[in-house]
Amino acid sequence: MTAVARSNAWTLREILIVAVLGAVFGVLYLAWVQVWLIAQAVFGPVTMDVVMGFWFIVSIIAAKIIRKPGAALLSELLAAATQVLLGSPAGLLLLVTGLVQGAGAEAVFAATRWRSYRLPVLLAAGVGAAVASFAYTWFRFDYGALAPGLLIAMFTLRCLSGALLGGLAGHWITEALYRTGVLSGLGIDRDRRAGIA
Repeated sequence: MTAVARSNAWTLREILIVAVLGAVFGVLYLAWVQVWLIAQAVFGPVTMDVVMGFWFIVSIIAAKIIRKPGAALLSELLAAATQVLLGSPAGLLLLVTGLVQGAGAEAVFAATRWRSYRLPVLLAAGVGAAVASFAYTWFRFDYGALAPGLLIAMFTLRCLSGALLGGLAGHWITEALYRTGVLSGLGIDRDRRAGIA
């Protein structure tokens, strides 16, 4: 493996790419709410934890592409801002949600000093976002009043969802984008050329 000189300074192209990712996934996140509501009517309240991981995915994709501090957090925050601008009923509170979820994923990348974007790290970042969001919704929705067995099931499902719908799906989407050549010159491309996954 070859050491690669890294700069944490963002280029204009990187900022624009994260902004576009945030906008695109903000629209998709809003559409995902409808999927959640329909599924919840069929399968019950734990459905939110099953589908939650998709709401973390842009943080995984942006971090894997850009490979600089703040990419996961900023992309998730921009996706939340897009939903607010599109008139989400959740309103400005979504910004807090995006901040918490992005921070959960960002913390995992920070633990690697933003140097590893292998699949296990992406799965862990999805779990990190899940843990942070679970702690947030615990206070927001008074989870303390729920039965312990239900809480364990909800937490387990949310972590699995974060790993699969956030980490694994984010990995697949980024790899598909990389194969098109549109990510040439970005952090993922520089690392690949240096023999780093």
